[in-house]
Parts: sequence; C-alpha cells; structure tokens
Amino acid sequence: MDRIVDLIRSKRDGEELSFEDYERLISAYARGEVTEYQMAALLMAGCCTEFTDNEATALTSAMLKCGERLDLSAIERPKVDKHSTGGVGDKVSLIAGPIAAAAGIVVPMVSGRGLGHTGGTLDKLESIPGLRTTITPVQFQQQAAEHGLVYAAQSNEIAPVDKKLYALRNATATVDSLALIASSIMSKKLAEGLNGLVLDVKVGRGSLIPGRREARRLAQLMISIGRRMDVSVQALLTDMNEPLGFTIGNALEVMEAAQALQNQGPPDLVGLSIEVAARMIYLGESNRSIESARDQAQELLTDGSALAKFTAVIAAQGGDAEVLTDFQRLPNATGEQIITSPRTGFISRINADDIGQAASMLGAGRDSMDDDIDHAVGVVLQCKVGDQVAEGSRLCALYYTDETNVQEAVQLVEDAFRLSASQPEPRELALDLVQ
Repeated sequence: MDRIVDLIRSKRDGEELSFEDYERLISAYARGEVTEYQMAALLMAGCCTEFTDNEATALTSAMLKCGERLDLSAIERPKVDKHSTGGVGDKVSLIAGPIAAAAGIVVPMVSGRGLGHTGGTLDKLESIPGLRTTITPVQFQQQAAEHGLVYAAQSNEIAPVDKKLYALRNATATVDSLALIASSIMSKKLAEGLNGLVLDVKVGRGSLIPGRREARRLAQLMISIGRRMDVSVQALLTDMNEPLGFTIGNALEVMEAAQALQNQGPPDLVGLSIEVAARMIYLGESNRSIESARDQAQELLTDGSALAKFTAVIAAQGGDAEVLTDFQRLPNATGEQIITSPRTGFISRINADDIGQAASMLGAGRDSMDDDIDHAVGVVLQCKVGDQVAEGSRLCALYYTDETNVQEAVQLVEDAFRLSASQPEPRELALDLVQ
C-alpha cells in the first residue's frame, strides 16, 4: 500500500484515488493504523480539489466493508427507509416512519445525532424518558420483524468508520463536501439491507446546502450510489428557508410529532410527512401508483394507525409512551422569553438558520459529538411566513434552563423575522423530485 502521505499528496494534487486505495485506507483507519490528523489532511485535500463521483462510491463501499450489514432477509416484507440531510424543526422521521410501518413496510432506521443547528432524530427520541437507541443487531432484527420500525444509533458494528469520520469532519470544516455527505448517508443506509430509500434533501438557509443546483447534484450522487448497489432511491428537494412546523428543540419536536400523529399537526409538517411516507410505500410496492400510496398514508394517519405504531415502538425500546398524550412527562424548560412583533404587517421571512442557531445556543444542539444537549429547551413559533401580525403580538417564545446565552439567542431570533406591508407569495415546500 502507498504510504498515507502519498495518498494525501495525490489527492492534494487533484488525482482520483481508486477503489483499492479507499478500501486499504479505510480498513487501516478502522484498525487505528491511520491517524486522525492524517485522515483529516486527506479529507481537507479532497474538499479543496473535490472528490469525484467514483471516489464517493468507493468511499461508501469501503465503509460498508468495515462494518456489519443487518440481515433482515428472513422478513419477507419490503424494507424501505428515509433520510433527511438535516433541517430546522425537521421531525418528519417521527411521523413518516410510523405511517410507512403501519402500511406494512419495514423501516430499519439507523440514524446519526444532530450537529450544529440541525437536529438529530436520535436526540429528539432520547428526550422520551427511558427510550433506548443503542440496540444490538439481534435486537434490531427482532424489533423489525415484530413492529416493522426501529430507531437505532450507529454502533461499533454498523457503519463504525462513518461514526468516526462524522465527528472528524465536524472538527475539521469538511462537513459540506457533497461526496463526503453522500458517502456518510449511504454507508449507514445501505448497511440496513434495504430495498428502497427516500431522501429528503433540504435546500435553503437552514440546511447544509443553500443552493438548489448543489442539492440536486447531491441527490443525483446518492441515487447513483444506490443504483450501483441495487437499491432504489428517490429524492425530494424540500425548502428549508423557514423552520418546518412550529417547534425547534428535542422534546418540543416530540410534542409536535405527537400532535401530528393525532391529526393536529401544522400543514407543512403533515404534508411533507405524508409525501415522504407515500414515497416509502411506493418504493416498497412499486406495482401501485404514488396516488394510491398517498391516499393510504393519509388514511393511516387519520385513523390512528400510525400513532398506535409509534406508541408500540416507543414502548418496545423502553420509552414512556404516555408522553405522546401527557407532555408533562417530557423534559420541560424552566424559563420563557417572549418575542413580540415590533409593528403590524405580514411575516415575509423567518430565517431557519437564525432560529436553529438560537435553539442550539440555548442548549438544544451541539458543536461536537461529545457535547451534552438539553432536551427541554428550544423555540416555539407562533406564526408562519405569510401570516398577518399586529404590533405587540407574539411571534415566538424561547424556552431555556440556563440564562447564560438567552439574550444572544433573543437577538438572533429577532433578526430572523422580517415584516412587509403586503402578503408574500406562498412558498412551495416540495421543490423537486429526483429519481
């Protein structure tokens, strides 16, 4: 094998490394024979000169080979998962997963934790007292067979190298490389033994990818990786300039997901959850139309089947399922700061990035994987873009347990809102479908 310094030099000079290079490199890194600083140098070299599509696929394949793959072959039902590239207020996994599972799709969801201002599914779920996301492969298989839905953390068995690289990228400013994003996502998801995967690629100020062209490029790259590994992939490009729903923060988002599963959720959150669940059902049963899949997804939400599924899964993972109807059983903040409108007008913008950064500043997010988070804190919006508000009316509230960063968070939230004299045009949430 070439010395690691030779591979770093080649990548620095813009050369394409081979499948064999990545297999040897990643396996050596997994064994501790490649140091963190050497891997960081290679990641930075690739970010500066750009990794090719072939390298993204090679990196995905190499990471897959360094971990176990879940064997769900004994379950005859189709296995389809979903993944979001990360947004502000995005709790779709807590709604779409139960809907798809209630339709008979097996949803083996291996997730990561949130970094920065974009929340993680596991962080939201772990605000439920007692709920476990560290699950052995045997437990995973058993729960998938019985309930059709599992929410699990990455482990030392499943995608272990991605777990290491995920933290390293955040510490070395190499998070936003499309190839590294794609290989990280796909190495986790392809380890699940899937038949299909629905991607929600966020576009806008509150996402990792602000531009639509770049988001489409990422979607196409992940679809290509999936195709090479015989997994059907579809990607929705969705707007993330405004937070999704009304709540931002872990326990707060569990509350809103519970409300949505009880047919009391905000239209943008419910609409996207229905569309994602319908795409999951459609990929699992491709002999039907997407329209019939949407109808079934809506029915399973309306009749309470999805709520019953989510309740059973929470209990199966040791969580207190009564939190779905009794929110006082969730972590609750001790302080509240109200933000009011400075004048009468229409809400023309709610900057998702500012809102997400404010929630993170209050303790809802983390700057590194080792940081603790406060499950109770966050932001609750009172209005959405397009709503008319009066001077002095409530725009949102910040909930906190530590006053240290409250005033700085307040400033961010105040800056997030823009008012106009006329009502803005309605925004499209689902921008495009890539398949």
